[in-house]
Amino acid sequence: MKLDPTEEQQMIQAMAREFAETAIRPIAAEIDREGRFPHETVKRMGELGLMGIAIPEDWGGSGADTLAYVLALEEIAKACGSHAAIMSVNNSLYCDPVYRFGTDTQRERLLKPAATGHALGCFALTEPQAGSDARNQQTLAARDGDHYVLNGRKQFVTNGREASFALVFCATDRAKAHHGITAFVVEKGTPGFRVPRTEDKLGIRASDTAELMFEDCRVPAANRLGEEGMGLKIALATLDGGRIGIAAQAVGLAAGALERAVAYARERTSFGVAIGQHQMVQWMLADMATATDGARLLTLRAAGLKDQGRPYRTAAAMAKLFAAETAMRVTTDAVQIHGGYGFIKEYEVERYFRDAKITQIYEGTSQIQKLVIARAVLGGTE
Repeated sequence: MKLDPTEEQQMIQAMAREFAETAIRPIAAEIDREGRFPHETVKRMGELGLMGIAIPEDWGGSGADTLAYVLALEEIAKACGSHAAIMSVNNSLYCDPVYRFGTDTQRERLLKPAATGHALGCFALTEPQAGSDARNQQTLAARDGDHYVLNGRKQFVTNGREASFALVFCATDRAKAHHGITAFVVEKGTPGFRVPRTEDKLGIRASDTAELMFEDCRVPAANRLGEEGMGLKIALATLDGGRIGIAAQAVGLAAGALERAVAYARERTSFGVAIGQHQMVQWMLADMATATDGARLLTLRAAGLKDQGRPYRTAAAMAKLFAAETAMRVTTDAVQIHGGYGFIKEYEVERYFRDAKITQIYEGTSQIQKLVIARAVLGGTE
């Protein structure tokens, strides 16, 4: 596999890096502290083509590929985990499945606005009793003529409050168990669809995480994604790609924390020398750099496999697992290198530490990734 990015991929990466440093990093601490959604910078990300990178230009995207997407997403995450979460969900969990499983009519109406960044999409699978057990869907959708009537509740929905479109998974035939789950795009403003609350979170605080409620919500059958019963297949395929995005986010958080730890190790002195001259700190930095690079390579491999149309489920799970664990370990060590200052909000590493934790949880916990990997190892196929 070629590891050197193409000229186009390098241009997208450089553009994302410049935007992250000039527009996102200066406000990252403030929006985290206030828990404020960054409407203006997200709008500009759309104008730059970052909200639908791998979607063809005909449908409002940038027409690039998954490798370009993860390179750009890492740069955004290095500056702010919240912006990376917003970008990742819109690209991986909304635009990608609507493009892959939608009709041309649906792509025109439900995909283009999100791919261009004029609107946001979200992904509503998790319920109070259906987290890792995604098959246990209690939200119901009953057919009524040319509509479905939705009733139920979704939670932990990233972008849920701000999104104009929600990709929602419902049980349409309980007798068929997981073969009776169906996917719908529900548009904001539909009667019976409301957002009763958003969560007050440990990290990625500028990205909203919401609860969605559906009470006799009538959704046109034209908004059904795929056929009845295809919902779980769509959800799992979407999560395979989404895990590549979360891996890139985790790599960016680790890389950002590493950069700040290196800078601090060069500036801070103890016992008459910069702390970076002490072997114990050097060894920590060496481990941090090696793990971050390893996570990056696993992420690029998974992205490359997806772009080539080859099986990538196991590679995505490996990338997400290793990158998330790396992000948590690297950000923890970055705080340690800063000593007492690492525990103070004035220094950015405590925010990276808080933001890193969620990468071990959402879009499949680290434990679920191990199950995916183990099944592939034991079964020999994806």
